[in-house]
Amino acid sequence: MAEAPEPRWLVAANVVRWRRYGELGQEFRSGTKAFRAGAKVYVIDTYPGMGNEQLTAVGHGRHTGHWITIDTGTRHLHTFRAQLVYSPAVLRRCADRPVWSREEAVEWAEFLERVARLGRNTHHAAPHPDPCLCHECLPVSPE
Repeated sequence: MAEAPEPRWLVAANVVRWRRYGELGQEFRSGTKAFRAGAKVYVIDTYPGMGNEQLTAVGHGRHTGHWITIDTGTRHLHTFRAQLVYSPAVLRRCADRPVWSREEAVEWAEFLERVARLGRNTHHAAPHPDPCLCHECLPVSPE
């Protein structure tokens, strides 16, 4: 029987409940095509600096519930945080990625939160519809 992989620090985040979509961002969609709204995902890689910030996330797929690895826009995630991960399914998917210390994971989480907020605010060059359901406009409420 194979040994369980060593736990490691990753950045965890949640998928936004609603995202702006369509012409000038006047429509809304729940979650993303791959992940349900509010789903917890783990960031295993990033691709910053290309204007449309992308990252590789691992989480339970929207339709199957199985673990999937997919590239997605940083703006579709929120509440980035450092987390020590024990899940063998996640650890297998990031085995060939650099190992972060807790401090590095915290720094990446803070950076990605800033990038995501900026991306949500600037992606659609039009005012928000009224009423707006996007992540930035929704009031914070307990779950």
